Amino acid sequence: MIIKKITLVFFFLNFVFLHSSYSQKYSDVDKIVLKYPKHFNTTEDLAERIQKDFNSEHDKARAIYSWIAFNIKYDYKVFLNPPGVQGFSYSTEAEKQRKIKQINDKLIQKTFNSQKGVCEGFTALYQHLAELTGLKSEIIRGTSKTRLADIGRKNTSSDHAWNIVMIDKKWRLIDVTWGQGYYDSSKGRMVNDFASIYFDTDPDYFFAKHFPDSGSYLGNKLNKEEFLNGPLIYNKTIEGDYKIKSPESGIIEAKYGDKITIEIKNVSKSDLVFYLNKNNQAVKIQNSKEKRGSLEFQIPYDKNIGDYLTIYLDNFSIVSFKISK
Repeated sequence: MIIKKITLVFFFLNFVFLHSSYSQKYSDVDKIVLKYPKHFNTTEDLAERIQKDFNSEHDKARAIYSWIAFNIKYDYKVFLNPPGVQGFSYSTEAEKQRKIKQINDKLIQKTFNSQKGVCEGFTALYQHLAELTGLKSEIIRGTSKTRLADIGRKNTSSDHAWNIVMIDKKWRLIDVTWGQGYYDSSKGRMVNDFASIYFDTDPDYFFAKHFPDSGSYLGNKLNKEEFLNGPLIYNKTIEGDYKIKSPESGIIEAKYGDKITIEIKNVSKSDLVFYLNKNNQAVKIQNSKEKRGSLEFQIPYDKNIGDYLTIYLDNFSIVSFKISK
């Protein structure tokens, strides 16, 4: 059943950093931080303000996340044309560490003062502010999964960075770079759109979109093949806890006439669920059934389905699969 024509520009492949246009609900901490000045003279001044307003480790960590996401913009020009690697010489290990610290401090101050940067600047600033407020934080480097072309790619590459922060004796996952917004390729610019979901993200969702260079998290080895071949999920998937229960692989092998079975948690028959065919027309899901808190449905695979299959819920992308004929 065809609902209506929907343009490719609006719904499909129009972002790098996972466009989510839904309005966000701010926490009590966010509402306080929204009233902070957009500029502080020093990072110490900002840290002192956070220390004054918040007592718990959770609220301090959240306040740092929120202020950075509200006020530091992603520098897409630097992302497209990154500066060359800065080298230096040293004669002792102490001298090496001192020079590394100098480079890192320069990055922190540049990001803070200019209020723009890429993931290295976001993560370095977060770690710095965490230390100033008495929190333990580390920077994790790895790769990200943001595009349809990432489904089934062969290798990982170190192209992203995020933080972990210790809150109440437990490490929490944080990606403040993605918390500040996304890149809209249809407009050719970054769009500021605060996303709270990348603060203390559920590891199952986080590692569907991130893979550390070490290949492990808190001593536990992560499955690189599952990351590379898994489906592509979106911000709305995490926000609504729409876990993809079936298929587990992001690569679906099918031939014409097959029926592709999909099951998504926390979706019901009353929800508008559809996909786009090759003509960019929305095709409503039919004959779905509710199953253990999930919605299960089948999509007939025919020539009207292209190389990728994206499922939408109320006009938001939920999951994408790659079709292997």
